Amino acid sequence: MRAVVQKVAQASVKVDGNTIGEIGKGLMVLLGMQETDDEKVMDYMLDKIIHLRIFEDEEGKMNLSLKDVGGELLIVPNFTLYGDARKGKRPSYTKAAPPAVAEEIYNTFIKKAKATGIKVEQGQFQSHMEVRLLNDGPVTILIDSDKTF
Repeated sequence: MRAVVQKVAQASVKVDGNTIGEIGKGLMVLLGMQETDDEKVMDYMLDKIIHLRIFEDEEGKMNLSLKDVGGELLIVPNFTLYGDARKGKRPSYTKAAPPAVAEEIYNTFIKKAKATGIKVEQGQFQSHMEVRLLNDGPVTILIDSDKTF
């Protein structure tokens, strides 16, 4: 599983011109899935995301987590995070989970995120989405369950 985590002042996602998810202060997460992602991987990634200390404390130091600041979470599926462009000009997506598998993983991840008590909004699987965000910082963190970066 891979995630691009961005600290935002606000973020939203639209499908067919309709807003389907919107948050204020919090994290916007683009989430890519592999076929091998299991409960252990999902738990690791969710724990890492909600406990990232990237919000400022009273001294202006990034020392607080999403949970600490009462932030919100927008999770958007994005298979292109597994795009491999090392050869040629067209990325290969062979490491991305097939759609049926990825959708199941994504839905399970969303359920787990909602169970944390954090306000969670989401994108729509296999849809053309317009994602808007006001990046706060900017702060952008990459997380990979295989710990390749």
